[in-house]
Formats: sequence, structure tokens, C-alpha cells
Amino acid sequence: MNINFRHLRALHTVATEGSFGAAADALGVVPSALSELIRQLETDIGAPLFDRRTRPPTLTPLGREFLEDTSSLLGGLDRAVLRLRQRAGLETGTLHLGASPSAISELLAPVLSRFLEGRPGVSCILHDDIAEKLAGMVSEGLLDIAIAGRAHHSADLRQRPILRDPIGIACPSTHPFATAEGVNLSDIRADELIGLDDETGSHQLLVGCDAIPRDFLQPRLKAHSTIAQLCMVRAGLGLALLPRNAVLLFRDPDIRFVRVEGLDLWRTLYLLEPARRPLTEAARAFVETLEAEAPSLLANEHPPT
Repeated sequence: MNINFRHLRALHTVATEGSFGAAADALGVVPSALSELIRQLETDIGAPLFDRRTRPPTLTPLGREFLEDTSSLLGGLDRAVLRLRQRAGLETGTLHLGASPSAISELLAPVLSRFLEGRPGVSCILHDDIAEKLAGMVSEGLLDIAIAGRAHHSADLRQRPILRDPIGIACPSTHPFATAEGVNLSDIRADELIGLDDETGSHQLLVGCDAIPRDFLQPRLKAHSTIAQLCMVRAGLGLALLPRNAVLLFRDPDIRFVRVEGLDLWRTLYLLEPARRPLTEAARAFVETLEAEAPSLLANEHPPT
């Protein structure tokens, strides 16, 4: 059979409009083209669907039954097309977004606010985690995109640098370091440090930096996340080597960021995009908003050195 939705649309429109001429006007085609569609439909079925002895032609009993049987098909197509147009026009949809916690306040939140502005039918689900886990979720299609540190196992990802910040010391406001312009690595005691899980990007940065004393990498206290680490710093349990934006995550006056003199160590945040599948409409629009909000940050396709 060569029956398609154009044939069904022609049949239903004639039935709704009451005549071939009115149906042709409604569909925006010439009457002869509409008549040819109905003729093709009747040829494939092998029986007339309209009684042409009446004026205007009326549906035969077979035609009425076929109309009823196909109404759900045509209605389903109409609903699917409507939803497709709504998603394409971002009238509806959901953005599944991943982010490192330290990327949320300074970078992601302003862009997300701009993206959602004027799009009441669009929602966002934000998943925060470490870079490697976010990268895996983007690769597997669980997240549309993510903003995080560089992922090492990233064959299925495209990674674009968007922001970099220096590594320094996080200390409670009551600590002697809190009022200093900067401190030296030699001023920091290894037994004062609170470390991070070995899988985190911040820990990997410290491991890869020759300037960091090796005993700094095996602290007495460790946290699974930056948030837990900052809570421990705030409580006076110790200090932490962290990116500036991570330390300023909550703009907590009880936690200070202090430069480490002579330490040229930076954390870079990347936009993680799937390399082997197209972006959803919501993700594409978010990336466009990000690029518009921070064009200078996205101008360089290569990581800063």
C-alpha cells in the first residue's frame, strides 16, 4: 500500500469541511490535487469512499468506518507535531544540566537565569557532582551538557574551556592567614590541611603539580565533596587548597580565600558536550546563551596553559 498521512489528511478534511472545494481551500491546494489524493486512496483500498452521485459527494459506509479507524492516527500525529514544534520553539522541554558545585554560583546561575527568562514552559534539572561522573553522564545521555573540570576519559565528549581560577588556601576567618595578602607554601602545615577524595579534579590538580609538597597529598582529614570540605574549614577543623570560585561558593564571610605566593596553579572549568549525538533544543539554546553571556571565555577552543 502507498497510503500515507497526506491521503488521510485529505479524507478527514473533506469529511470535516463537507465538500471537496472547501477542503481544498482549507488545505491550500487546488481541487484537482485533492481529488487525485482521494482517488489514489480509493485505488489502494479497492473501493470507493465517497458516493459521487450526491452533491456534494458523501462518505460511503466504508468511508465512515475508515474515517473512524484512522482518526486516532491523525490525532496522534497532530499531537506529536504540536509537541515537536513546542520543543523546537522552546515553548516546552527540560534541560538536564550537570555542574561542579563551584561552577554554580559565579558562572552557571546567571546564565541559567537568562536562559529561563521568557521561557515559562521550559524546566531545568541540575545535577552536581565531580567532573568524571558528570562526564560519564553526558556520554551516556543522562545529562544534556555539563560544566565541570576536565574529564580524563572523554572519547565521547567535546570539552571547551570557559573559565579558570587560581588555587589558593581556604581558611576560617579566625585563622591567622585570614588577614594576610598571601602566604607561602612553607607557611602551611601538612597536618592542618583537609583533603578531597582522590577522584576529584581539585585533588588531581594538586597531584600533578610538582610545587605541592607530597605530604600535602595525604592529609589526616578528607572530604568526599567540596561542600563538605568547606563546612569543615568553616568549623575550624583545618585549611584546604581549593580553586578560588570553590572557596567563594556561598560567599560565606566566615571562610576566606588567600593567595599562595609563587604557586602558579589554576583550575579550568569546561563545557562538556556530547561528541557523537546532537544537542537537544534546550541544550543548544543554553549553550547559545552561555556564548552570548561570556563570549571571551569561549573564544579559545584549547585549554589555557
